Amino acid sequence: MEESVTDKSKAGIKDPAQQSALALAYIGDIALDLYVKTYFVRTSDKQTYKYHKDVSAIVKAVNQAAFVLKVMDELTEEETDVYKRGRNANTHSKAKNATRAEYMKATGLEALFGYLYLKDDKERFAYFADRMIEDYLSGK
Repeated sequence: MEESVTDKSKAGIKDPAQQSALALAYIGDIALDLYVKTYFVRTSDKQTYKYHKDVSAIVKAVNQAAFVLKVMDELTEEETDVYKRGRNANTHSKAKNATRAEYMKATGLEALFGYLYLKDDKERFAYFADRMIEDYLSGK
């Protein structure tokens, strides 16, 4: 049986803590988006535009910025450092419907998700992602 690309690259892969903040945010954005999409597809039967509406509402920068403020006290020291690196990263992107400060907080949260994803800390990743979904569903 052949090794997968993931298996082959593990030998030379960087420690997630050594990845750039923007690389972590890039993968974190994708991983969170897929997690939330998977949740809605598994738990409901909707038209795709309705899935998109729910998912977008959860992962948009304004909501990510508000969410991270709720959980800051729950982050470990290492997680806080990753979040701050992401928040303080010099990104050239511009938020569509968020202030610069909200966008930077969201980038920090995405970096945290990327870090947890690459670290393969599924439990911690799911803990925060599930909280975001629960907040949305409960109207918080």
